[in-house]
Formats: sequence, C-alpha cells, structure tokens
Amino acid sequence: MFTGIIEDLGIVSKLEKEKDNLHITVESNITPELKIDQSVSHNGVCLTVVNIEENKYTVTAIKETLDKTNTNNLAVGDKVNLERGMKLGARLDGHIVQGHVDQIAECINIVNADGSWIFTFKYNANLGNVTIEKGSITVNGVSLTVVNSKKDSFSVAIIPYTYEHTNFNTFKKGTVVNLEFDVIGKYVARLQQLNS
Repeated sequence: MFTGIIEDLGIVSKLEKEKDNLHITVESNITPELKIDQSVSHNGVCLTVVNIEENKYTVTAIKETLDKTNTNNLAVGDKVNLERGMKLGARLDGHIVQGHVDQIAECINIVNADGSWIFTFKYNANLGNVTIEKGSITVNGVSLTVVNSKKDSFSVAIIPYTYEHTNFNTFKKGTVVNLEFDVIGKYVARLQQLNS
C-alpha cells in the first residue's frame, strides 16, 4: 500500500531481459534503506526488490506488468518516481494507492499556467475506469486531484515542487503514463455493474 507521495527520483541504470521478464536496476538515494523482498512503487507500479548493490537495487517486472504498464518503455537514464510502502500509523498525505496500475494514458496537452502546469491525459474509457471532478488519481505513482474530468480524459494541476521532484518535468505531448484510479471509486463502479 502506498500514498502517492514520491520519495525520490531514481535513475534507471540497467535493463536486462530474461525470457518474458525485465530486470530493472535503479540508482537511488533510498537504496541504503531498502531490503530484499521489499515493495517499492516505480512510476506507480509495485515491484519487489530482488537485489541490492551499493546505491543500486534491482526489481523484476513480469509479462503481465510489461503488457499493462509503461514499464516496457523504460530506457537507461530514465527518471523513475519512487515510493516505499506506507507505514501503518503514519499520516496519509496523498490517498490510498495500491501500486496496481489500471491502465496507461497519453499526455495530450501541457499548459504553463504562470507558476504551475496543467497536464491533460487521454485514456481508453472502454476499460470501465472513471474519474470525478476533485477526485483522486495516481499518475506515474503521484497522488493528484482531478480537474476537468471527462469520459476519456482529465487534467491535473502540478505545483512547482511536484514538477521539480517527480518525472513530470520530463513529460511532453505523447508521453505514456501509468494510471491507478481511486480504489473506492473502482469498488463503487463495480458494484453498480453487478447491480445493473
């Protein structure tokens, strides 16, 4: 379980394919605090630490993850939003995030709003996920508030701190991101389907 509050920007230092799996090695300031078998969110994808060497650690993404997230698009040198699992009893500064990506989306517009940025994303609404105005959404692991909610798109407003401390500063039109929709909203939508 995560909160969507990014702890560090890691740098992908190595990618290694093994059958249908992808081993991802990340250099990060939080590496000394990690342990083998720990869950870490990478752009919103919960992955397990399988190796640690000095300031680098390795996680493995399986085919299911590669097929449903933007993890397969990673390249050496890419910045990755990182968050360790939340501590029970700590403040929940973002919202409840599972680290289970629902689908990907494409950045279709970026507006510099004189001190902040408005990013707009388009996603496949046929997969049954929805946003609501002022509801929560996780984009590449970052907990955000939805503005301009539409059937297949939404926008988020990014403050300078978030822009500087996440990989939002690397986004451009066409960038593919991971989305995790609000878990409570997903259960409500599912219950409505079952009762229809």
